[in-house]
Amino acid sequence: MSNSVRWNSQPLDLWAGKHAQGTFVDLGGRKTHYIEKGEGQPLILLHGFFYDSYLWAENIDALAQHFKVYALDLWGCGYSAREPLDFGYPQYAEQVRLFMEALGIERASFVGQSMGAGTAIKFCVQHRHRVEKLVLVSAAGLPNPLPAMAKFFNLPMIGEFFLGLNTDAFRKTALKDVFLHDKTLVTEPYFESVTRAQKIEKTIDAGLKIQRNEFFDTLSDEIRTLGGMDVPTLLVWGREDKAIPLRLGQEMHRILTGSQLEILDNAGHVSNFEQAARFNPLAVAFLRA
Repeated sequence: MSNSVRWNSQPLDLWAGKHAQGTFVDLGGRKTHYIEKGEGQPLILLHGFFYDSYLWAENIDALAQHFKVYALDLWGCGYSAREPLDFGYPQYAEQVRLFMEALGIERASFVGQSMGAGTAIKFCVQHRHRVEKLVLVSAAGLPNPLPAMAKFFNLPMIGEFFLGLNTDAFRKTALKDVFLHDKTLVTEPYFESVTRAQKIEKTIDAGLKIQRNEFFDTLSDEIRTLGGMDVPTLLVWGREDKAIPLRLGQEMHRILTGSQLEILDNAGHVSNFEQAARFNPLAVAFLRA
């Protein structure tokens, strides 16, 4: 990416006007950006940390052939509002509830990745009657230490300093070391698409606050509750996931009685992207069954 535009520098409205692909809705005074495609039963896509709705770029068209798809940018991410900075599953579940109210969606299925899957779990436990099915990709929630790189950036002022430098290196390293198994997939166009919205001012503050709130792995109770709720659930895990290892997917599968676990080889934390040709028919078949 050209370093002519610094990280964390662009006014949200200006940058969104240039680059946002979707639509905006005001939810309780906070803007939410979302991409809407297709026709049919509602399907809500929730991205994980570091990403935004671009996470689903290789999935959304395949899903939209069968469903009315809504890919949200969670607050603090993408082209959605950066403030106020009180990030956690309760806030994100409330964002989903407000979104469904605003668009008149009574009931939907959910596809969530990592933090987005955790958000879907939290929302489902709170609002079971509004959830049809769950597809959870490398779901966060069970106890799991942060990667070493995240712990480093969480140190006081360290994250602010290094992420504010005019270099792509740290974000590229994160993609290659934490998120993707196949490092060759981190091409310039892919990197630019994933991180474009991180040029928006206050993104570093929001991202560090999300990490420092240390809520990713705090859903043990909710996951056990979900296990007794009889919600059709498909778990998808990359065999080489470094951020949330496969053993946690297997543990979640044991807790969620009746769930289905699909392991995708040669894929890391973002298996829906790395193995989209395998993920898309799996997800469609499960959601349509």
